[in-house]
Amino acid sequence: MCGIIGYCGRRPAVNVVLEALKSLEYRGYDSAGIASLCDGRLLIRKDAGKLDEVVRKHNISDLPGNVAIGHTRWATHGAVTRPNAHPHSDCTGRVAVVHNGIIENSQELRRELTKNGHRFESETDTEVIPHSWRTS
Repeated sequence: MCGIIGYCGRRPAVNVVLEALKSLEYRGYDSAGIASLCDGRLLIRKDAGKLDEVVRKHNISDLPGNVAIGHTRWATHGAVTRPNAHPHSDCTGRVAVVHNGIIENSQELRRELTKNGHRFESETDTEVIPHSWRTS
């Protein structure tokens, strides 16, 4: 299980997402992270640890923007490490993804994407998603 929330609106997105993640923390407690979109830039902060620890350690409350996604993780693929925490992004840093579930063919997709020049930073199956939106 994982806790996932997204927000797009007029309020500062990180505040809304953090409030919701606190309610969902029981669904994932080994790592947490948020991606915020501000002025066309994707800002990602994540780490292993409980939500409050990660928020303090990375000043997540300071992230600007009115669009954000957040995630609390309960590890299914890969160890409990910062690289395996969600969100995950593509090589260009233009797309961020949070995910709850299992991608059955992730190893096959990872091999194919690696052949096409994609660089992976995690051991998770989820990371193939943002890399798959563009194959060049």
